[in-house]
Amino acid sequence: MATCLRRALTARSLRLLRAPRQSCGISYLTYIPPRKEEKRTPIPAGGSQGLDCVGGSFLLGSPRSFAKGRKSRDEDDGDAVQVVPDVGPTVKSTANSLMDSAIVALSRELAKLRTGRASSGMLDHIMVESNGAKMPLSRVAVVSVLDSKTLSVTPYNPDALKTLESAIVSSPLGLNPTVDGQRLIVAIPPLTKENVQALCKVVARSAEDVKQSIRRARQKALDSIKKASSSIPKDDVKRLEKEIEEITKRFIKSADDLCKAKEKEITNG
Repeated sequence: MATCLRRALTARSLRLLRAPRQSCGISYLTYIPPRKEEKRTPIPAGGSQGLDCVGGSFLLGSPRSFAKGRKSRDEDDGDAVQVVPDVGPTVKSTANSLMDSAIVALSRELAKLRTGRASSGMLDHIMVESNGAKMPLSRVAVVSVLDSKTLSVTPYNPDALKTLESAIVSSPLGLNPTVDGQRLIVAIPPLTKENVQALCKVVARSAEDVKQSIRRARQKALDSIKKASSSIPKDDVKRLEKEIEEITKRFIKSADDLCKAKEKEITNG
């Protein structure tokens, strides 16, 4: 075995082994480990493609900074001055409208009551059938006062004369018109004592009904003020409540005046 090794290691072989490796074309290859790639944070779709990894990491990796920014803006909003709407004009306008409507309804009801004196409006509530439809007498005829005890009713269409006569007779006023050419003459009979008392009771009941309507309008206004009291100063709340009370008193006085005038008309008729 040793003899074989000595034969293999000849002088030429030894020289080759001892010579520099470049001479025989043999060179060492330096091992260079692979470079570790930096971990990049992916940019979401739709984001800016021009951001580098540093900028992207700053924008995408710092949600706390944005949260702090939102918090500061919320705090700024809390310090903003809030504009409180003035509810006074709206509340007063609504109350005035409702109360005025109640007064208008009362006037219409009182006009329906027959008194000892002739009035052109005392027949307005009578419904007359014309062309298959019912409508107020004032829309199909002209009513005029001849004297304190007599009315004249002239229809726009002379053919409706009989229809007008039937409607007036059927009304609860207790009137009996007579035909005079193309018009009707309606005599207003004097009221009996019993009729006067009954009519005065109707007036008093109508007055109480309208007062209830006015008070309901007042309560509605006060409720609206109460709902808005948390956003307006206390002095303004008291001022509005006082103004609503003054409006209510004014309309109740108007209702009382109308009813007193009607009772006087009935009694002196």
